[in-house]
Amino acid sequence: MKVLVDTSIWSLAFRRNKVIDRPEINILLELIDRKQVAMIGIIRQEILSGIKRHEQFLSLRNMLRSFKDDTLITNDFEKAAEFFNTCRSNGIQGSNYDFLICAAAANRKYKIFTSDKDFELYSNHLPIELFIN
Repeated sequence: MKVLVDTSIWSLAFRRNKVIDRPEINILLELIDRKQVAMIGIIRQEILSGIKRHEQFLSLRNMLRSFKDDTLITNDFEKAAEFFNTCRSNGIQGSNYDFLICAAAANRKYKIFTSDKDFELYSNHLPIELFIN
């Protein structure tokens, strides 16, 4: 089983100035050990965006290079637009990034590991499965 790890989880684990004790971090480390982590380019971009210290950017970039990106295809973008429309028609707003993450996961039958509560709303209307350990 592959798990698409959302930016919110990566950020908890690797973008904080001080170590925090959160169960999500241990779960992420277990997924990494089991080689179950999936990555796509937009998540990589989100993780690396906004880092103020260049040394931290380089360190995180180099660590993330261990995870190869799944290539997104036309169907992923079409499905993301469909998901956007479905959620919007149900009164749920979301970002294009979020819906592309949902589409990539749905098309590959990956679970999504996130701490972003918006994905719970999406999962009520979209064929996505959230990773809950």
